[in-house]
Amino acid sequence: MSDVLLVQPPVRDFYLTAKRTIPYGLACIAASLEAAGLSVTILDALASPRSRHADIPDEMAGLSKYYTNADISPFGLFHEFKHFGYSFEHIGNQAGASGAQLVGISSLFTAYSAEALHTAEIIKARLPSCRIVMGGHHPTAMPEQVMQCSAVDYILRGEGEVSLPQLAATLKTAHTPPESALAEIPGIVFRKQDGTLHISPPAWMADLNAFPLPATHRIAAQYYRRNKRASTVIVAARGCPMSCSYCSLGKNAPVPYRRRSIASVLAELDRAVFQDHSGFIDFEDENLSLDRKWFMTLLSEIRTRFSESGLELRAMNGLFPASLDRDMIAAMKSAGFKTLNLSLGSSIPEQQQRFHRPDLRSAFEQAVALAGIYGMNAVGYVIAGAPFQRPEDSVDDLLYLASQRVLAGVSIYYPSPGSDDYRLCRKLGMLPEHLSQMRATALPLSHTTSRLEAVTILRLGRLLNFMKSMKDQGMEHADRPAPSPGNAAPADRREAGIQLARMFFKDGRLRGVTPDGILYEHPAATPLALRFRDGIQSLSLKGVATK
Repeated sequence: MSDVLLVQPPVRDFYLTAKRTIPYGLACIAASLEAAGLSVTILDALASPRSRHADIPDEMAGLSKYYTNADISPFGLFHEFKHFGYSFEHIGNQAGASGAQLVGISSLFTAYSAEALHTAEIIKARLPSCRIVMGGHHPTAMPEQVMQCSAVDYILRGEGEVSLPQLAATLKTAHTPPESALAEIPGIVFRKQDGTLHISPPAWMADLNAFPLPATHRIAAQYYRRNKRASTVIVAARGCPMSCSYCSLGKNAPVPYRRRSIASVLAELDRAVFQDHSGFIDFEDENLSLDRKWFMTLLSEIRTRFSESGLELRAMNGLFPASLDRDMIAAMKSAGFKTLNLSLGSSIPEQQQRFHRPDLRSAFEQAVALAGIYGMNAVGYVIAGAPFQRPEDSVDDLLYLASQRVLAGVSIYYPSPGSDDYRLCRKLGMLPEHLSQMRATALPLSHTTSRLEAVTILRLGRLLNFMKSMKDQGMEHADRPAPSPGNAAPADRREAGIQLARMFFKDGRLRGVTPDGILYEHPAATPLALRFRDGIQSLSLKGVATK
């Protein structure tokens, strides 16, 4: 029996990237609780390879016109809405067996807040005497909405390492503490006797180095293995000093930018490599490389300490291209980075200004070129479908990435509560009606880019990456126009992709292949498809491979 149970809820969506769901935040909070003398268990409902069909919410039923038949070709997007992770029944049973009197539930993303709230309801039904506290970005940004759920007793806004041990200590003295005692807990939200809410400002750690390393022994590490080795996440800084309009963690966020000492990060790396036997480490910082001196020193120490470990490093949240130079990229390669994940946003100067970002094209191209020199792969990330963003500009972003030696990463914009763009969308009445629609797969906005145009841009991104892979394999004929041979497609996935690509370059239509091998046409915005087809034929397509 544990004093505190921390829960990562399941997710319902069209897809899930499991390697991005390691419950690092819960492990950090667990370490602070253990340091306060409390016993802790983490119930990670996503640490399961199981997924099952789930009924799509009514508010997203209209997506069926964009995600039609199942598509097994290289250009397929989404088809089936799924429940990823353990069932709610299993979560309830595990929580009931724990006997915990305090249950903390993580709610990171607004689009998945319904799953977090249902998790709270299930646990409260199985363990009615417990107190449930919810934390994460969603309740921090939208506490009033979360507190409408009667199963949630408290919210802790901001960083739970500061506040959850204090809440646990307060609840140990009294099952129903007086309002005066609760109000002293940083970041807390609770219902007052008069029915109103007490809402404190978000709590944050003034000195990141003063807190213990995350309790990784509480994580279901076996589930998160990568290439037969353990993998882990490290966050070397909290917040971000930049002002990107789409981000809720930047300079204007209520929680400031802070960086850990190199000694603290190295201590965490030591444990990850030598104790947990991790072979893959992802730095989930918003901007890992902004402080050149700090980052170069860290890279030098990593190279010295772990040169024999075969460690692979990534920064999957994206690197700011303007912060990278030859010496830094060489040091990254030497330390264990094999891929540069480059945050471009857009190649269009006007759109970069809307995003409150500088013109990064020159820095991006230099970083890509240096990655090639040092034998590293590169991914370039762009956003499509943002407020006032023209769909033609998004196609031109794809064409720009086509001319660079990068994999194209296309993200459909979704409004993040707390960001400048979220406030703009709310002011102009552009927000989706339901919170569950604030996800990329729901194509949440239909402003200057329609939903049909957004899904077309996604498919063109898939087509582009397939063309790049064919370029790397010497299959130059994949962009040679050819008419449809009929309704049937080759059984081989790659050959089917080549056939679909050649048909696209003939007539500009995007097609898929059903599981039984029948060709069919996807709904698409024809002018965008033709703009892409004509544009890519007029440039020198670059692959992704370094050789």
